[in-house]
Amino acid sequence: MSKKSRRVVPSEGYLLLLVGILIGFLLFTLIAAVFSVRALKNLIPTQKTLTLKVLYTSEKQSWMEEIAPLFEKYFKDNYGHAVKLEFTVAGSHETVNLILHGSSKPVVWSPASSIWIPYLNYKWRKIGYNYDIVNEWYPVLITPTVIITWKSFLDKYNLTSFLSLYRLVKEGVEFTYGHPDPMLSNGGVTTVLLEIAEAAGKPVEELTLSDLVNTTVQEIVRTIESKVIYYGKSTGFFGKWAVENGPSTLTVFSAYENIVIDNSVEALKRWGDQLVAVYPSFGTILNDHPFAILNAPWIDDEEKLVAEKFIEFLLRKDSQEKAIKHGFRPVRSDIELDREVFNPENGVCYELNVTIHNPPSGEILEGLFTIWVKIRSRG
Repeated sequence: MSKKSRRVVPSEGYLLLLVGILIGFLLFTLIAAVFSVRALKNLIPTQKTLTLKVLYTSEKQSWMEEIAPLFEKYFKDNYGHAVKLEFTVAGSHETVNLILHGSSKPVVWSPASSIWIPYLNYKWRKIGYNYDIVNEWYPVLITPTVIITWKSFLDKYNLTSFLSLYRLVKEGVEFTYGHPDPMLSNGGVTTVLLEIAEAAGKPVEELTLSDLVNTTVQEIVRTIESKVIYYGKSTGFFGKWAVENGPSTLTVFSAYENIVIDNSVEALKRWGDQLVAVYPSFGTILNDHPFAILNAPWIDDEEKLVAEKFIEFLLRKDSQEKAIKHGFRPVRSDIELDREVFNPENGVCYELNVTIHNPPSGEILEGLFTIWVKIRSRG
């Protein structure tokens, strides 16, 4: 999207998503209230300090660190028990591996996107369990995966999608490209999934293993990936790299919308050119930062009760409003975005008007990791 953006209206699917999330949140709050103070006081000795282990991803770290002391105070004031949040921060793919290998045994798990939930359940069953480790989850923040470029490049070449990058390569246009490594980062996985979906002409959730091995699909994705000069470990890295090195070093990259908000003003000041988000015309994936209480053998009833209160706290209106200044869209439809944050001057749209793709199956993610070696850049 260029600075000369048009006003857009939220898509029907996006509105339905927000309404569904709000209804789910209200039901969650109602059910949690049944347990509330009485259950906690009966179950837990007053003098005991509780520890809640939370495994989550780095892009929301600043928000989580702001929330942590507020929740600890809230819990003590309302339930009479001291609680300490114990955080482990890692990339989405790494969090899956930490859980599967037993290196981390969290009560609450939050990857960057719901696409990881069927994958973790798939891998959990593959190591011998006959049940899913995640049964319920609650999206807490929203930030779409977007294509990010410089306004001068966008004005000249009119990027609208990942297939636009394929077209530019075929036309011999010189540019550099980058995105996080899908073997490490959710940002990398969502980017490659969107590239494959566009190449196959199918929504992400309808992709099959046949699409992943289709030679035409692979040729298109391999051509796009041929312009990659670096695969980073994290999504946030690319915004900082672009600002530090300018348009001549990194022309286009794929990351989260909040990365644009964090870096656009500084990029304009430093290079006289603005970083802008292109919302892919074929559709995007909403990184919805789900929070789930794991259905795991190491978690007891008191931990589940505290975890329920923690997720309920994250979904409170005041907590959601704090997320906006960190560049995230709240999941609650009763909260208005801050127009001083979400505006063309910061390189983003106020409203979303794009198709939202649903997560693929865990089998598709497993297949993506298998074929990645064939389609990645060799540069």
